[in-house]
Amino acid sequence: MMPADREAIRSAVDALVAAIVAAVTPEPVDAPERLYGIPEAAALLSCGRSLIYTEMRAGRLRALHVGRRVLIPSGAIADYIRTGATGSGS
Repeated sequence: MMPADREAIRSAVDALVAAIVAAVTPEPVDAPERLYGIPEAAALLSCGRSLIYTEMRAGRLRALHVGRRVLIPSGAIADYIRTGATGSGS
């Protein structure tokens, strides 16, 4: 086999492999945000439940009310950490 033939075959095989991989790779799905209850959020932030409620009342920690449940989105926890909110009143 001549070197040009090898290159053509190699190129065709590479294109075929890329096409197969593209065909079987699932499209990314946007997963919904995780929602945490008060005890879970407190554990994630290494604090007590009362601090969670204090930060929610102060508007520093977003929460959703679903019926009687209070749920905190994972994005709200990330925002709270990013802003450096401490609830220490400073």
